[in-house]
Amino acid sequence: MSVRRTFATAARVLRQLSHDPRSLMLLLVAPSLLVGLFAWLLVDDNTLFQAVGPAILALFPFIIMFLITSITTLRERRSGTLERLMTTPIGKGDVIAGYAIAFGTVAIVQAAVTVAFAVGVCGLDVKGPLWQLVLVAVLDALLGTALGLLASAFARTEFQAVQFLPILVFPQILVGGVLMPRDQMPDSLQAFSDWMPLSHAIDAVNAVTDGKDLGDVLRPLGIVAAFAVGSIVLASLTLRRRTP
Repeated sequence: MSVRRTFATAARVLRQLSHDPRSLMLLLVAPSLLVGLFAWLLVDDNTLFQAVGPAILALFPFIIMFLITSITTLRERRSGTLERLMTTPIGKGDVIAGYAIAFGTVAIVQAAVTVAFAVGVCGLDVKGPLWQLVLVAVLDALLGTALGLLASAFARTEFQAVQFLPILVFPQILVGGVLMPRDQMPDSLQAFSDWMPLSHAIDAVNAVTDGKDLGDVLRPLGIVAAFAVGSIVLASLTLRRRTP
């Protein structure tokens, strides 16, 4: 891998995103709008929003980053952009790392906007430091980016990339603690949930909003980061130049 080539790839992807206002709106505005809609639905029951809102804050950026990353990467491969890049000295690791840096940069902005909206506009009560909530949101969005890169390595069309939602995303939503606390699930589902990175992301955001110690936040965040790094490494190993 080359640092120069990696950052050159990241700069190219960011330039392309800057010329795509619809994708930028989806990346930066859609999570806040969805959190706001959820808060509006529960406007008469603020207690319920305070209980479920943190999990929703972890959920929406994760899903949107997964979709945008997988579809954008796959579109570049189908258009032949990656095939042309691979004729240069650039390597697969440079490409995947460049994509991860580019979308990671967007994820930082997205997380800051979403957290500010959830706390300042929707009234989400956060007992812990606000920077910890932003950190959790950033790593959660990066997890969506990493899994999106991994999905794009196996999908052949944009539609197939979307079809990975029921495989990689929906099970994590069901057992991640959004619908019910994980400690109230059957033992087998709890064990399955422990292997799902989104479960630990939700644990981390709940730890911040509950004002728990930093160690209670960093432990699940470490698991999320490990899953994200592992997904990026696996994506770089399985990346194909062009979809047949």
